[in-house]
Amino acid sequence: MITTKQRAYLRSLANSVDSLYQIGKYGISDNLLETLTNALEARELIKITVQETCEKSPKELMTELCAQLACEPVQVIGRKIVVYRAAREKPQIVLPQ
Repeated sequence: MITTKQRAYLRSLANSVDSLYQIGKYGISDNLLETLTNALEARELIKITVQETCEKSPKELMTELCAQLACEPVQVIGRKIVVYRAAREKPQIVLPQ
């Protein structure tokens, strides 16, 4: 569980991160989960775009992703989701205490 201060720090880092992943009308698939797991291990902080054709809301998707990927929710703005999970080996992001 991350603190409010840590979440604010991650939000500031997310401003400069581009959205590299998209969730479309088929929602969350096994292939997407595997891709996001690899991305979280490599980058730790990822931004995901939810397309308008998706049936679920971005908040619902974020809750589902966090449960399945064991990651922390950072923010939802419009159709963008930001999630964080510290890398098991060689963490790059050092969170404030």
